[in-house]
Order: sequence, then structure tokens, then C-alpha cells
Amino acid sequence: MTPRSLRRRAAAVLAALAACAALTATRAEAVPGQDGLGPATQFYVDPHSKAARQAVADLGNGDIENAANMARLASWPQAQWFTDGTPDEVRDKVHRLVRRARAADRTPVLVAYDIPGRDCTQYSSGGAANSAAYRQWIDAFAAGIGDGKAVVVVEPDGLALLPKDCGAATDPTGDLTAARVADLAYAVRTLKARPGTAVYLDAGNVQWRSVGDMAQRLQDAGVGHSDGFALNVSNTHPTEHNARYGTWVAKCLWFATEGPEWARGHADWCAGQYYSSAAPNDGVPGNSVSSTDPATWRWTDAWFDQNVGTPPAGALSHFVIDTSRNGRGAWSPEPGKYSGDPEAWCNAPGRGLGPRPTADTGVPLVDAYLWIKVPGESDGSCTRNTGGTIDPEYGVVDPSAGAWWPAQAHALARNAAPRLTFNR
Repeated sequence: MTPRSLRRRAAAVLAALAACAALTATRAEAVPGQDGLGPATQFYVDPHSKAARQAVADLGNGDIENAANMARLASWPQAQWFTDGTPDEVRDKVHRLVRRARAADRTPVLVAYDIPGRDCTQYSSGGAANSAAYRQWIDAFAAGIGDGKAVVVVEPDGLALLPKDCGAATDPTGDLTAARVADLAYAVRTLKARPGTAVYLDAGNVQWRSVGDMAQRLQDAGVGHSDGFALNVSNTHPTEHNARYGTWVAKCLWFATEGPEWARGHADWCAGQYYSSAAPNDGVPGNSVSSTDPATWRWTDAWFDQNVGTPPAGALSHFVIDTSRNGRGAWSPEPGKYSGDPEAWCNAPGRGLGPRPTADTGVPLVDAYLWIKVPGESDGSCTRNTGGTIDPEYGVVDPSAGAWWPAQAHALARNAAPRLTFNR
């Protein structure tokens, strides 16, 4: 490539970054409803995101191709996570973000991630010291939003990974689990009390909790007071698989709370991605539900058709799906490569950005596709349970959870499906 060509491409990258910054200062043509998402909702783009800074760094290193990809990535809205700090600190940080978004007539996406006992002491462990401290933190978070527009995803993994799921010795009395559920319900109610806030309670993903189990957990944690739930946060499962799972969960919630009298309180009866009583279950291939074979999910659809039918319009919970890393679907290592848990969710190699963030999904119950997990932030120092410190998929020690990893950001942008373009 000639020096003139390099200069032209470098100028294009800088122009793209400038356009991205200008985008956040431009008045949007349409804004969401007072307290929810509509198809015309425009999400806030941070002009000083990690991807934007990476584009400048790549350009300075003469890496024009990666700089261009990072500029493209930086043009799309991504969530901002709030993971710690005092109540005063989180209130001020949230307020600054909401104020910047309001100046551009955009809606920011925020993640509240400070629940006590977070992540079962794994890679993203931490959180508030106790329930009282957490509730003060949530109060301050909500105060920071004030009457501004915001979308808040509440506590990724907090409901799918309860203290009782962390091991037999973690919560022998059940008190910690009861406190967790109560804290989540408090967060939902407190955040939803803000007039312009849409609230989505995290509900894991399609390959985690069964439909009935997750529906019951959501009900216990007050999803009825929210705008719905969030799926696939920090994971790579296909969008359409999560959309199907979310629809089942929404129907199961209705079935067990507002459906036929005989079904009240029985979310556990719902079919799901692991089992359906509508299937023959006779041992013939395809005649039972397999979570890894969506072709068999017709039996789950059949159960809902038979037992739930078509609930009244507007009666079902809505949900959002994280598409920040699922463009190429989920990752599985070659059979036999690892003797223990390969941690398929953790810094999965070869993945790519998925569908672009939008509130115009065309799917009735899906309010938005969002990039909730920040593309390029590590899941933690994954080891695939090999006993060492090196991640054998990368040959390095992965950065700690939440740390920026340029190589991963570059790979996600390079492998994006559909192909990564500038947000216009």
C-alpha cells in the first residue's frame, strides 16, 4: 500500500471517529415512550468508549485495518456497567451518563452489577458487603437516573446463579438465597419507580436454567414490576435460540400466574429446552427434547400450544437479548480436548459481534437487541480447568474480568456476522 493510500485510510478512520462523536451531540428524530422502549428508540453512543480509544491507539501504531474496525465498533451503542463504589460515587457516575445522553436525546443502557455474593466467588466475584449496603447503592443508582431516560439491566447472573447454586456449603439454611431474591425485587421496584426508566431483570440464557425454573425465579424476584427480562448477557448463544427460549419463559410466567386456574403456581409444569411431556419420549431419535438440537424444540412448542394457547395481547413479559458476541453462535471445543469443564462461556475463541443494537427487532416480545457485554472486555482469566494459569485457547493469561483486551476486540470486530459497518 502506498503512503498516499495509508494517509487516505487514516483520514477516513479519523473522520469516522469524529462522526461518531458528532452523533452523540445530534438531536434524535424520535425518542422512546415515557417509561419503556419503542421501535424508534435511539441508544446513546459514548464518544470516549474503549473501542474509540483503541481506534486511536491502533492508528498511532500504523494498524489501519484494526483502527478502522475499532472506529466502526465505536460507532455502535454499548452498555455501561456499574460494578462498585460508594452510593455517592455511583449516583454521580450514573447522573453524568444520563445527563450526556439526555443532551443528545439518546437513551443510555446501564448495567447494575453489585449484588452481594456476586458470581459465586468466581472470575467476577465481588459486590456490596450486605443487603443494606446494596439497597443504599441501588437507591443512589436510581437517584442518579432521576427523571431521565435509561434502560437498566439488573444484575447479570444474579438470578440464574443464586447462592443455593454455588455449592452445598454456601447457603445451607437458604437465608442467603432468600436475601438475594429480596434484593433483586427491591432493585426492580426502586429503579422502575423512576419515570423514564425501562428495567430488565437478568434471566441467564437458553442453555442454563430450564424454562419453568427461570419463570419461577423471575416471578419471585418481582419481574412483574419491571419491563421484562434480559437474556444472553456475556454469552454467545444464537439470537434466535434465545428469542425462542424467552418466548417460552414469558408464556410460562403467564401460565403459572394468570392462566387456567389449575395451572396457578405451577411454573414447574412448563415444557422447556430440556423436556416436554408433549413429546413421545420413547427413545426414538428426535422424539424427545434435546437442548442442543433445536429441531426437537417443536415438542416444547407443541406443549405450549396445547396448554397455554394464545394469551391476551399485551399479557406476556417482554425481553431484550445481548448480541454483543453471538454472531457466530456458541463455541464448543473439539470432543475430548478437555477432561473438565471447558468454560465455553469464558472468552470463547473465534466469536464475532452479532446483530447490531436496535429497538426495532421485528420480533413481538423482543424489545431490543443490545450490546450489553462490552465487546473487548475479558470474562476473566479462564484456564479451561487445566490447573494452570494459561488459557490454552489463546496461549496467554487472559486479562481479569472486565479488563480491556485489544486482541479480543479486534477478533470480535473482524468476525462480526453480519459484517461490521458504521452506524449511520
